This record gives sequence, structure tokens and C-alpha cells, in this order.
Amino acid sequence: MKRQAYYPSRTADQLVWLENFHNKLTPYQATLSLSPAQVSAGIADARFLIYVIGTWLATARPWSLSCTKAATEAMTGDGSTLCVLPVFTPPALPAGVVPVKTGALDRIFTLVATIKNSGGYIDTIGSDLGILGTSESTPDLATVQPVLTATVNGGRVDIGWSWEGNAKFLDMCELQVDRGDGKGWVILAFDTTPNYTDNAAHPTALTRWKYRAIYHVNDSQTGLWSAEASVTIGG
Repeated sequence: MKRQAYYPSRTADQLVWLENFHNKLTPYQATLSLSPAQVSAGIADARFLIYVIGTWLATARPWSLSCTKAATEAMTGDGSTLCVLPVFTPPALPAGVVPVKTGALDRIFTLVATIKNSGGYIDTIGSDLGILGTSESTPDLATVQPVLTATVNGGRVDIGWSWEGNAKFLDMCELQVDRGDGKGWVILAFDTTPNYTDNAAHPTALTRWKYRAIYHVNDSQTGLWSAEASVTIGG
């Protein structure tokens, strides 16, 4: 099974992740063959990021709003008082937390990669450190099926399709068209970006064009053909 990214997207969850990571890293130093310097640097990076995104940023945002208000007063105030600009006083660093070089999160990700490549690494450790990610099941590729739409838009036909949430498991989408000219189904495109525009010239006589699609993996058709989508053009 593939695994999703282990680092949370929400700030509140990031703080929890960083706290857990730096608290639990030291006990695994010997098992994962990490040097004292690697562990110390990882802890320092995590603790500083906790301060930056959890304390410093939370204080800086309200100050930024007060700056906007002060600028407005400076420009359009009633003129009765002297303009006083707000001064930002950053919160003090917690005991034991020190500034680190830029790129702290990138260094933590590099350390995580080192941990996962260690001979002593097992999924139990990864789960405890929060670096395993959420399990993600591969879809049944025998049943994946595009959903197709077709809409006349001036002199073209807009074909709508998507990956149906399975983009990471599929390579492309094969589109076919039957223009009612006796040729039957023919290749329209092999598309890797959802949605397609059919710019073929429209016939003068009223004609029904039909479209269908199927996904590909490794240059082979995969899953089921879509239901047909059709438009009537010409005339």
C-alpha cells in the first residue's frame, strides 16, 4: 500500500507532530544508528519551529492587523491626536530553544528519510515518531471507469473527464469518437490532463457524435469503458 504524506497540513496538527517528534527521537538514537549530532539538530529544529509557528506567528498576526489600523489612522484620522505607530515585541524564546538556520523543516524531512533507510527501522518506530503516514488502499484497477461529458461550445465540443480520485494510480485517458461516418470508433486522443477540446470541423448535415473513454496504465487499457456521451451538431 502507498502511504500519504505524514506531515499534517493544519498548523495545530503540525505543532502536535513536531512536539511528538522531538520528544521521542532520543530513545531511538541507538536503534536507528543516529549520531548525537543528528538527534540534537533534529530536536533543535523541531523546537524552534514550534516556537515560530505556535508562538511567534500567533503574536505577529495581531500586530500586523494593528499596523494596518495605524496606517489607516495616519492617513484618514480626525487630526486630534499625535500618530503613534505600534511596535512589535516578539515573545521570548522558551528555555532551551535557540534560533536555527533557515530550512528547519526540510532538514527534519531529510532526517526522517535517513531514519527510514536505517537498518533498525520498523513500522512500529515510524508510527511512534509519526512518520509513517496514513495507510492508503490501491483502487481495484479492474473496475476504474471514467465519467464523460460532451458539450457543444461554438465550433468545438468540450469533453469533460477526470481521474475520479485515482490520479496517482493511472497514467492517461484514451478518448475515442464515433462521428457517424461509418468508420466506427476511432482514437481521438491520449490525454494526461483532465478535459479535452475536440476542434474537428462540424459537418453541414445534422449528425450525432459519440464519445467514450478508458484509462491506461503502462500503455495498456485499464478498467472499464465509460458510458457514452454524445452531441448533435451540424444542420
